Amino acid sequence: MPQIDTKTRILDAAEHLFARDGFHSTSLRAITGQAQVNLAAVNYHFGSKDALLQAVFERRLHPLNQIRQDLLEQVLHTARQQNIRPRVIDLIGSFIEPTLAFRQSESGAQDFTTLVGRALVEPDPTVRDCFIKLVTPLFLQLSAALQLALPQIPAEILQARLQFTLGAMGHTMCTLGRPPLELPGILPPLPAEKIAELLINYVSSGLEAPC
Repeated sequence: MPQIDTKTRILDAAEHLFARDGFHSTSLRAITGQAQVNLAAVNYHFGSKDALLQAVFERRLHPLNQIRQDLLEQVLHTARQQNIRPRVIDLIGSFIEPTLAFRQSESGAQDFTTLVGRALVEPDPTVRDCFIKLVTPLFLQLSAALQLALPQIPAEILQARLQFTLGAMGHTMCTLGRPPLELPGILPPLPAEKIAELLINYVSSGLEAPC
């Protein structure tokens, strides 16, 4: 089988198992068993488990980040043309909508979305730090754009609210497609498009709230 096929099988297996069981709970033996390859193939293509984790993130995040950056720049360009401040709901939408839409886009995307959710909400730094390193440039652009949209909000308050936004996104990505919490008044499962709309409206209202 061609080497590219072997590499893809390893990435697919690692993505699935990291999302389902967590990075530290997934052994290289489990990954090689799932991918039906030997350990030498993992070492040849990636060198280490940490490097494999980074490759899993890079494979999906590079194209997804480009989509989000293009949308963010479109929002800013439109605001400049109209000589107005960019709208918070449009800025947040450029970040959240592609992320949740990506879940439906291709094979393995659901596993990857769950893995990103784990990176945002789990306390262990290994997965989180790997993810944050790859999204920091885009996140800084989003933060700067929100400061343009909300000049009346002190920077430290806005940063705290962005942390809350990441938490809400992480929870949504971890639970999307699963049965809802069994609590009184919890709505039944909703389509991903509706969940994105609700989440965007929710975090936009929080970001815009008076201090």
